[in-house]
Amino acid sequence: MKGRACWEPGTVRSFCNSGCLSKFNQDDSGDEEPTSQSDRSEIQGTLKTLASKLDDLSTCNDLIAKHGAALQRSLSELEGLRVPVEGGEKIKAVNERATLFRITSNAMINACRDFLDLAETHSRRWQRALQYEREQRIHLEETIEQLAKQHNSLERAWREAPALAANTNTPAAPASEKAGNERPQKGEASDEDEDTEYFDAMEDSPAFITVTAADHTQHRRSVSNLSGASGGHPNDWNQEDHVSPTCNDSSGKELQPRRRRRSRIPDKPNYSLNLWSIMKNCIGKELSKIPMPVNFNEPLSMLQRLTEDLEYHELLDRAAKCESSLEQLCYVAAFSVSSYSTTVHRTAKPFNPLLGETYELDRLEDYGYRSLCEQVSHHPPAAAHHVLSRRGWTLWQEITIASKFRGKYLSIMPLGAIHLQFHSSGNHYVWRKVTSTVHNIIVGKLWIDQSGDIDIVNHRTKETCQLKFSPYSYFSRDVPRKVTGVVTDSDGQAHYILSGTWDDKIESAKIVQSSRGGSGSEGKQKTVYQTLSPKLLWKKYPLPENAENMYHFSSLALTLNEPEEGVGPTDSRLRPDQRLMEAGRWDEANVEKQRLEEKQRAVRRRREAEATDALDEECDYDSGREFEGYQPRWFQRRTDSLTGETIYVYKGGYWEAKDRQEWTHCPEIF
Repeated sequence: MKGRACWEPGTVRSFCNSGCLSKFNQDDSGDEEPTSQSDRSEIQGTLKTLASKLDDLSTCNDLIAKHGAALQRSLSELEGLRVPVEGGEKIKAVNERATLFRITSNAMINACRDFLDLAETHSRRWQRALQYEREQRIHLEETIEQLAKQHNSLERAWREAPALAANTNTPAAPASEKAGNERPQKGEASDEDEDTEYFDAMEDSPAFITVTAADHTQHRRSVSNLSGASGGHPNDWNQEDHVSPTCNDSSGKELQPRRRRRSRIPDKPNYSLNLWSIMKNCIGKELSKIPMPVNFNEPLSMLQRLTEDLEYHELLDRAAKCESSLEQLCYVAAFSVSSYSTTVHRTAKPFNPLLGETYELDRLEDYGYRSLCEQVSHHPPAAAHHVLSRRGWTLWQEITIASKFRGKYLSIMPLGAIHLQFHSSGNHYVWRKVTSTVHNIIVGKLWIDQSGDIDIVNHRTKETCQLKFSPYSYFSRDVPRKVTGVVTDSDGQAHYILSGTWDDKIESAKIVQSSRGGSGSEGKQKTVYQTLSPKLLWKKYPLPENAENMYHFSSLALTLNEPEEGVGPTDSRLRPDQRLMEAGRWDEANVEKQRLEEKQRAVRRRREAEATDALDEECDYDSGREFEGYQPRWFQRRTDSLTGETIYVYKGGYWEAKDRQEWTHCPEIF
């Protein structure tokens, strides 16, 4: 019967889960987009469902009243029959119960009707309130954007005033006044009102909770004994220190006196340029194909930025001495996070390397490693990198940068795997980089965020580390730039918890016990890990003095473009436009940059013409043989046995050529 079906438990449950209440909860979660057409259709569908349920209840009410009246008539007829006294009393009792049932059913149906009427009324009220809040938010954003534009106009007018400019350039200005007149970066980078883009809190929050266990004497470590705990200068790494007993730090050699390297570069000139006037016609294009003036650059190439990943190479030196592969994985994870610490203030774009451009970093006498990068492809831009350390490890990678300008933000997606192998144990780790996002491209101060997951796999032992970079959220109570991770063995058993931020530090805590906890706010069951006190693995070095006027370079970055004798003729240090920019001669640098790019295009056209001639004259079309294109000088293509990808790996010969100063086969790109 239709009326009876309305009261099946499954029907009531489906009504509660029909999406009405859950939809309103989603609308209250802070969704930033205005109500779309699909959202309105879904709300209208929910209201129609409510109206249908109300009609069903009315039908149930009519049926119950009808059948109840029929039942009472039948009972009245029974009372009129000649039956024994005892039977008449029983029929009378049944009649009274039927009357009570009818009254109770009517009361229940009336209550349900009131509930549905109330739900329908409140649904419209909530919808209107939500729409009002969204309209207010949009109005506020437009107001803030107008204020930011007015602020930029006033700031430009202030900079162009001769008297104020003279006061700004006065050498004797006090420190507080200099701080107030700090140079803006990229034209609009000094805005106080930021058109900041926020993310909602992450839905996939880490499904674990850590509880620090009672610390036992045998597990106590001095925080100062762990790498980077002093937070000092890179030279402090080689002072005497002690590591965990599972790491055999037994090197007793005293290092040779190091070459004194530069600690500053010329201050960044005060050039202002409107980014939007250049970028507005480039929406959706590949960043590497957009002709950019050096005003948006920093005086380093992408090859040098790639080499900056080695700033905290000491983490790998320590990892090479670890007997425990799980503890070694903790150091490798900290190293993978440390490479992002240089990006927090570095919003300028590095130079796109020319095809065949190289960059070497020889720190063999200082830190025991040598690094070589080469630009192996121009479209898409790809760089190959190889590092060999005397302290027991080798790192290599091929990184292709895919980038898209989306109007309000710029997405930079590094593609390619990073390989790290330790010589003594044979442990081979592979991981990939996360996505970088540059916000406030149009209005406001530029800022960079890192978000995504990094899965580090030890292909020898099958141990893994899962790192999560949480995107910044205004509504989140977590610290900004948060990173969390879990180190697990080949069976999936967790042994270490990693936590920290990608711009400051990373800590590890050994798990002593794990248990299943209760469900969280999203209904997910979380694991509770009981750990020992956390140990500091990595701490970011403080920036040099006056770094804000030197492109926010770190101590290592200040030395990367320092002239060196004996480097290859294709080395980034010899690139003239980059050298002119570092010296503050930006107008000359822009002219030189255009010359180099045109020279590169001419070489590419000549190479394509040669390829066409070779196909016409020498190739046998039936055999399918093709003309070979550009071949890098120091790297060659191979298939990676672990990932199955085709990558460029170092084929050797560079350092031997440097010793002999034999560069005859190097292309002339500058």
